Amino acid sequence: MRFRPFFASRLIEPTAAHALPASYNREVLRQRTLRAQTRATGVGLHSGQRVELTLRPAAPNTGIVFRRVDLPQPVEIPMTADAVSDTRMATTASHGSAKVATVEHLMSACAGLGIDNLTIDITAEEVPILDGSAASFLFLLQNAGVVWQDAPRQFIRVTRPVEVRDGQDSTVRWARLEPYHGYRLSFEIVFDHPAVDSTGQRVTFDMGTGSYQRDIARARTFGFTRDVETMRVNGLALGGGLDNAIVMDDYKILNAEGLRYDDEFAKHKILDAIGDMYMLGKPLLASYTAFRSGHELNNRLARALMAQQDCWEIVTFDDESQAPKGFAQMAPAW
Repeated sequence: MRFRPFFASRLIEPTAAHALPASYNREVLRQRTLRAQTRATGVGLHSGQRVELTLRPAAPNTGIVFRRVDLPQPVEIPMTADAVSDTRMATTASHGSAKVATVEHLMSACAGLGIDNLTIDITAEEVPILDGSAASFLFLLQNAGVVWQDAPRQFIRVTRPVEVRDGQDSTVRWARLEPYHGYRLSFEIVFDHPAVDSTGQRVTFDMGTGSYQRDIARARTFGFTRDVETMRVNGLALGGGLDNAIVMDDYKILNAEGLRYDDEFAKHKILDAIGDMYMLGKPLLASYTAFRSGHELNNRLARALMAQQDCWEIVTFDDESQAPKGFAQMAPAW
């Protein structure tokens, strides 16, 4: 996979979207956007289509919004849990007949860097896979620069447990959110494959004490050669390969370089969960725990949380020292 980033040299002039008045209380934990626009090109993992992304700063309270600029009339697709229309092999969001697929890695990078507001112009219906992780997206965002905005950052604080569950006995899978002053994720995988079974099966990551960039962002998506033919017959994995995924036959990993982490499979599930849960539109204050979950169950969990309004509340921090550890700091440059 050739990854071609383009970095805009012009910084955005101060506007209401990203400038702070002199009188603004700098102790308030504030929203963030990009300082400048940035672009990248690649191919979609499932569609195989060439696609260009242009990531632009956005005004406070915009959220993350994709714009399908390849359509006769550009269509905006806000990233919300209710907008998710397909979770087979990836997370797809739609508005009317317009859709954008495989959004989870870019959404995960936005969550990991604390980007609240972003407009993303896209020239096809699938986000490019790049190297199969969130690292390239994180690189793009950090090189564009991140700035504070004149609006308090809003969080969804979980106040009561919410759980979704499927199956029973050997087929059981579930995902749960519980109250927690911060954002912690725990994930356990079961794949019954020798290459996967020899790695870490359970990972816990805390946004307050860990480093998303170091610990999670480089974990790649993965797949099995036995599934590729069936997937391609169904129009999936047309852009996949050893340069943008971990690929395994029935016994071993085929990538010459091996794994980036000893527990890369489980860490990629954490990466996906961070992106899927960021479809809520605001950062979470919660403990997320999952067993054999995936995009579909993650979206069901997000929708279940929104439907149970007595289980969450919107909070801001007038004093950033009261925010959970790790949420007030601006992420360092790459």
